[in-house]
Amino acid sequence: MHDRPVILLVGGAHADVMEQEFRARYDRDYRVEAAVGAEAGLERARELVADKAQIAMVAAEHGLGDASAVELLHQVPAVVATARRIALVPFEIFGETVGELRAAALRRDMDTFVLLPRGPRDEEFHTALIELLSDWNWSVGRPVVTVTDVVAEPKDRDAAAIRDLLERLGFPYRSLTPADDAAAAVLEAAGPGAELPVVSTHTGRVLTAATPAAVNEAMYGGFDSIPDGVIADVAIVGAGPAGLAAAVYAASEGLATVVIERDAIGGQAGSSSMIRNYLGFPRGISGMRLAQRSRIQAGRFGAQFFSGRPAIRIEPGPPDEPEHHHVHVPGAQLCARTVVLSNGVTYRRLGVPGIEDLVSAGVYYGAATSMAREMQDRDVYVVGGGNSAGQAAVHLAKFAGGVTILVRRDSLAETMSDYLVREIEATPTIQVRTRTVVVDGGGDGWLRWLLLEDLDTGERTKTTADALFCLLGAEPDCTWLPEGVARDARGFVLTGRDVPREAWADGRPPASLETTVPGVFAVGDVRAGSMKRVASASGEGASVLPLVHAHLARLRAREFGA
Repeated sequence: MHDRPVILLVGGAHADVMEQEFRARYDRDYRVEAAVGAEAGLERARELVADKAQIAMVAAEHGLGDASAVELLHQVPAVVATARRIALVPFEIFGETVGELRAAALRRDMDTFVLLPRGPRDEEFHTALIELLSDWNWSVGRPVVTVTDVVAEPKDRDAAAIRDLLERLGFPYRSLTPADDAAAAVLEAAGPGAELPVVSTHTGRVLTAATPAAVNEAMYGGFDSIPDGVIADVAIVGAGPAGLAAAVYAASEGLATVVIERDAIGGQAGSSSMIRNYLGFPRGISGMRLAQRSRIQAGRFGAQFFSGRPAIRIEPGPPDEPEHHHVHVPGAQLCARTVVLSNGVTYRRLGVPGIEDLVSAGVYYGAATSMAREMQDRDVYVVGGGNSAGQAAVHLAKFAGGVTILVRRDSLAETMSDYLVREIEATPTIQVRTRTVVVDGGGDGWLRWLLLEDLDTGERTKTTADALFCLLGAEPDCTWLPEGVARDARGFVLTGRDVPREAWADGRPPASLETTVPGVFAVGDVRAGSMKRVASASGEGASVLPLVHAHLARLRAREFGA
């Protein structure tokens, strides 16, 4: 195995310029290989794969003489499915080829296309390359510099959940077994007889019998460190896109902001392998990167994050102290003048006993991006027809021998964005089975088989399966909310004019994102009527801030008798 991943350049008339540009920037960390012409490029890719080299990127000039970049890059996944593919276009032909290139990108014949540099310091060009290489290094290659070690026996379920948490948080880690030489120092620090999994965190703490919740709390500081007597201006419950947006805007506007998250910061969106329709990211962005950048942004404005424990109760402030809402988590509480509910939704459970017994042992709820590398050449099934399911299937197809999407409906188009439907149709290793459900499954401590039922004919078929990823749609987790917070028949929180008229105060409905409890707001997926999209959740998180400010102004006026 070669130490440095390969960037394969396939050039035409500008082959020398391409090679010079890439070697000047990337020759230290990547092995830059060059070929001239499409056929030579494909042959060199086959040789590298046979030599067990990791190909991180194939960059092809649009005009290759014997083919176009589009024609070449379309063939690359048959040789190496995980390589990022980019077309490099000379400026003089860009206008006449841009339509063809856009269509090819929509078909997923390539990841993106950029203009060839026309001079020194073309940072826009290198930004495109670095984004793709960063995505490859995180999802395919392993981080060279790590900050966390996880020591566990193979197939340890808690360790698998911890690794998935670290992936979603964007923390580079090493996965070790007790027999590995590198594990010795970690186990010594843990002390004799330490119970696995053992996790050494970036803060220097060593956790024994570690759980995802304990690791999560160790990353950001425990709830026990919340100072007594402190009243936050806004407490945000849930750190998905809506909660992160609210945190950024609240903290940037000088409000004392605290964010509580039971799971990984980023929520379900944080597990998305690639979000391609989010405003401002023309080449797409992974859910992990979006969450990571948003968390850092909010933190730099002063927002405080506490994760690893769920909110279990809210005590609304009494009429004589409306600014004292108390948010409780196990073993701690937080007092806040306003509360923003952005705790999102949970994936609906499949409800099949044989399947539920194998969660984290071949069965996963959510995208579980940390498991994708382990799916090399395996048979993988994805249950669900939403965007999250489509993104997971496309990502898994880069590794698995085959991916089968199972949906109850007649087609994916009813519930999935068009760009994802096209991407799935263009991926030969993905099969879609409509009107099909999982009715049973099992294995010897690990998933080995599934029993599928055709909803139209009732016919049942047993099939081998190495993994099942369940992304079945949304259910609100709102049973812990006080009775005064009105919800619809499905359990989603009602706000604004959706609140029953009998709950209006003085004949007026609450503000647009306010619940039936003054000073308690709801944004994102947890709110009844929301779009269940990352962009709309972020928009609601930003939009709630004027309402928070208005409520705080009323509290100040009350305090000073205005």
